[in-house]
Amino acid sequence: MKLAIRLTLSLGMLALCMWLVWPDAKTRTALEAALKSLEWAEFAPYLAWYLALLLVVQLTRSLRWRYLLAPLGVRIPNGPLLAISSVGFMAILALPARLGELVRPGLMRKRGISASAALGTVAVERIVDGLLVSFFVFFAFFSVRGPHSPGWMMWTAYGALALFTLAMIFLIGALKQPERSVKLWLKLSLLPRISPRVAAKVEGKLLEMVRGFEVMRDARNLTLFVLWSLVYWVCNGLGVYVLARAFGLPLSVIGAFATMGLVAVGIMLPNSPGLMGQFQWFTLLGLSLYLPGAATKANPIYGTAFAFANVHYGLQVVWYVACGALGLATRWVSFHDLWDARRAPTVDEKTGPHAAP
Repeated sequence: MKLAIRLTLSLGMLALCMWLVWPDAKTRTALEAALKSLEWAEFAPYLAWYLALLLVVQLTRSLRWRYLLAPLGVRIPNGPLLAISSVGFMAILALPARLGELVRPGLMRKRGISASAALGTVAVERIVDGLLVSFFVFFAFFSVRGPHSPGWMMWTAYGALALFTLAMIFLIGALKQPERSVKLWLKLSLLPRISPRVAAKVEGKLLEMVRGFEVMRDARNLTLFVLWSLVYWVCNGLGVYVLARAFGLPLSVIGAFATMGLVAVGIMLPNSPGLMGQFQWFTLLGLSLYLPGAATKANPIYGTAFAFANVHYGLQVVWYVACGALGLATRWVSFHDLWDARRAPTVDEKTGPHAAP
């Protein structure tokens, strides 16, 4: 039932976003004109810079995970860590309803850590990323606020910041008093009243996942993780800026970071398969704050903005699929491991000789 609900939300998001961005005849003409107007000699240097930034993004996003795993006593060489992460990122992109988030923890079973504890490190990663992105979005939106700003703009900024601040409060509380904190948040969710049996199972999983929060006690590793994360997000924002310049869009650096942040917040919702339509729509929405009319089909700038959104999306898809395929081609990850990653962790995996200390 839970999977069915998530898939329904994912497909609903796909339908909505495809309806929002599906080009009519006029838009297709404008899109073709925008793509044909690109001069390869001028476009190539921007593309080279964009790909170089993508490489830094891939490396920092993958290798920073070591700082979350280290407090659990897990040490993984760069090669296997990069391969596992690349396959996981490909799965996040490809699978609907954020199901791809479970792939990296599942692949860690043979590396001395249970899937539940690894999922805890992923939770810390997502919350730190969410806070950083929320700060980017908040300050970018704050700088452009005014009487003509859309009503949703600051609500989105405040909402994202509040959500991830609450998540950080949960992290800190779970570290200090795991059982009391988990029981409190479950009680606030009303799940124990709705289904006590499910609540008991969720409580056990959350308590196991809290083990992955150990990095919060380790100031050195946590600081290094945050620094690597800053590099990761800064390069992401610069990538948007560079590619926008390739299309001749007069997008400022702040506008590029606002667009990046809005896309990041948007894809944290139930994601459509492959982020199709969702990525483009939130890109156009971010652009429209700094380039009026970028999300309006009747506006002349829409064709160029739409071309940018689709090329940006296409390059991201090709990049992450290629990196994931390379990860699967290594000796560190196999299709068997990927299939095995779907299994729920057993008791022996949590407490046996290969469990993380």
